[in-house]
Amino acid sequence: MPTAPARTVVIDTDPGIDDAVAILLALKSAEFDIRGITTVAGNIGIATTTRNAGRILALEGRADIPVVSGAAGPLSRKGFDTTEIHGNDGLGGVAFPEPLAPVAGNDAPAWLAKLLDELPAGSLDILALGPLTNIARLVQDHPASAKRIGRVIAMGGAVHEPGNIGPRAEFNIAADPEAAEIVFAAGLNFTLIPLDVTRKVRATRDYTAALQATGVPAAKSSGELIDAYFQSTTGGESRPLHDPCVMLLALDESLFGCETLKIAVDTGATRDAGAMTIDEKGAAISVAMKVDGEGALKLLFERLVG
Repeated sequence: MPTAPARTVVIDTDPGIDDAVAILLALKSAEFDIRGITTVAGNIGIATTTRNAGRILALEGRADIPVVSGAAGPLSRKGFDTTEIHGNDGLGGVAFPEPLAPVAGNDAPAWLAKLLDELPAGSLDILALGPLTNIARLVQDHPASAKRIGRVIAMGGAVHEPGNIGPRAEFNIAADPEAAEIVFAAGLNFTLIPLDVTRKVRATRDYTAALQATGVPAAKSSGELIDAYFQSTTGGESRPLHDPCVMLLALDESLFGCETLKIAVDTGATRDAGAMTIDEKGAAISVAMKVDGEGALKLLFERLVG
């Protein structure tokens, strides 16, 4: 199985059930040298997403990875409440240990800028699992540092698919459309993974049962987390695994098919806020539009169990 060379990464996240699965996947993959986790409000408030990042790290005994708190809300609008999906604790009530270390800071954009300035230009990637507020603030407040990012891979948006927070809008982009617009236009090496792809990477109840049956902590907890998704929604026969697709693309890009699209983001005040449109006036970004869903699930299972 082809894998990318080891990359130095920061995970920017709002954990979040599928964020937790994605983080556990990264922790179980030697290709990632994780220098920190930065948190953003999104799936739930900033205090809870920050605590959850520490709890996920604690499951794998990783007190060495700092957690830095970031944006408590969008750049210029009110955030969403998704406790009906992710539970009051953001992790669907699944048991996790308490954080092993205190929070390392509360200004994620400044912390990212300092890290980027210390490392060789182009050597740090950001794996973005939530609203793009922290990265937008990095671009706005520390533009020279932002230019030193190697690559950003982000989950968000819908191109041809219906939205999941409105008719056309996906949650991460709709949570802060202005931030998405700033990041898309920043000229970064940026890849977006929309619902068009993530809805094709679907875990069944048999898949979650197999994960839990291994007894491996990361796999067992991931199975329980995905089960919590089934319990919080009508769910059907399977559930899409949105955020793990970011790590899966970073691990094996051959599982995905990307194309360059010019994307405009709706920053209005209607239910379409955050909706993406292919538009000649939009920012040109790389967008994943194809995926080998079975291959992605196989790689996820292998890593969580390994």
